[in-house]
Amino acid sequence: MSKENTPATERTAVTQAGDVNHVDMIIVGAGISGIGLAHHLKEQCPNKSFAILESKETHGGTWVTHTYPGIRSDSDLYTFGYRFKPWSGNPIASAELINDYIGEVIKDENLESHIRYRHEIKKASWSDEDQRWTITINKVDTNETVEMTCSFFMWSGGYYDHKQGYTPQWSGMDQFEGRIVHPQTWPDDLNMTGKKVVVIGSGATAATLIPNIAQDSDHVTMLQRSPTYFWTDANRNELADRLRELDLPEEWVHETVRRDLLKTAKDVQYAAMEYPEVVKEELLKVVREHVGEELTEKHFTPTYRPWQQRLAFVPNADLFESVKSGKASIVTDQIESFTEKGILLQSGEELEADVIITATGFNLLPLGGIPYEINGEPVDLSNAYTYRGIMLSGVPNLAMMFGYLRTSWTMRVDLVGDYLCRLLNQMDERGDKVVTPTLREQDQSMAKNRWVSADEFNPGYMERRHHMMPKSGDHEPWVFSPDYYKEKDQMPNFDLDEDTLVYR
Repeated sequence: MSKENTPATERTAVTQAGDVNHVDMIIVGAGISGIGLAHHLKEQCPNKSFAILESKETHGGTWVTHTYPGIRSDSDLYTFGYRFKPWSGNPIASAELINDYIGEVIKDENLESHIRYRHEIKKASWSDEDQRWTITINKVDTNETVEMTCSFFMWSGGYYDHKQGYTPQWSGMDQFEGRIVHPQTWPDDLNMTGKKVVVIGSGATAATLIPNIAQDSDHVTMLQRSPTYFWTDANRNELADRLRELDLPEEWVHETVRRDLLKTAKDVQYAAMEYPEVVKEELLKVVREHVGEELTEKHFTPTYRPWQQRLAFVPNADLFESVKSGKASIVTDQIESFTEKGILLQSGEELEADVIITATGFNLLPLGGIPYEINGEPVDLSNAYTYRGIMLSGVPNLAMMFGYLRTSWTMRVDLVGDYLCRLLNQMDERGDKVVTPTLREQDQSMAKNRWVSADEFNPGYMERRHHMMPKSGDHEPWVFSPDYYKEKDQMPNFDLDEDTLVYR
């Protein structure tokens, strides 16, 4: 179910129909996280009322924000998809297919009536006296300011700025006579037929864009400051194909393939930490088979350890094929300045361009970047400690969805959904209305460490704005674990009665 398949009258009716001012839970975002959490809430806490606030006119989150050519997942859909919703397509899927998948969940779960589209959150305020959050909202269609209240506030609207991507500022950009475009705000009227194009960046976005624009362009150059690790294979799953030949139910196929992929990913990730040079050589060997020794050594050999940043998957070797065909090339260098005709590099070489695409990442914006208040006083959530990567110290009835960084993001949606429902149900059984993660005396002197250490994960967006994220302490439960393989066993057994959780 995509935006085109959802009539405007239906979306308007849903927006206007939800005039109930108070619900048990507000879920932010109708993307992959928000819809997954809504499923768990509806299934495991059937008596809870909830609303999903979505700033866009349709569901999908990042999969409708980004519209650049070839936009696709960089994780396989058997693990990026939900555990409760079998995936039956190719492992790497287009944004359109992912949106259809999310739309099917909305339809299957009857979630449409819970979603209020074009509702943009502006502020969140907690009152101890009222034991509830007041959420200030801008109705985008009418520019009207309204308020809703909820007992529990769930931020699941992503962790980056959906309105503007990250573009470094280089000297001379105003002199360039061509067009500068960021993939996050792709213009509808951009025509690259017969044009010289430079794509700045070396991550998954650049790797996706280049083969999808190379055929029509005169030439595409990928300009990178430093290389990225790539992996390639056919965009199919042989195990899934074999299981389907046995006429097994899709639920069985999905779960079996999911477990198999997770086992393989675990082996690779743990090996990358213990034997980084061995894993590095295996990754580079695959690249050499496609582009040769010289290009691999010069343009595809990163300086960092495998899995310190996300491993970019290239389905069907499409990026490498574009390079081999001569329609695309790679330059590894630093930018000195923009010129009227293109980009001057520090080496002295100048790249001519009609269009420059800055595939340079996004801006981290945790918890929406909105102001938060507790009892009328502003609170800086970046100074709070994370409670198991789910809640925050000193902040009542607030949860945030932050997924995994090396395993598919969505694997944590299912785990967090289970945990929160277990927590809410216990609170109902005991008559508790409020839960606040609270620092004990022995926790007061903890260091305020990064959300995730640079040694664990250090992409540019995290390095630029890690200070905006809540902090990790130096012991449980004040840490975020980026390791799915540990958390999948730990989270179902987290103690809801530990002394760091204060109920009333």
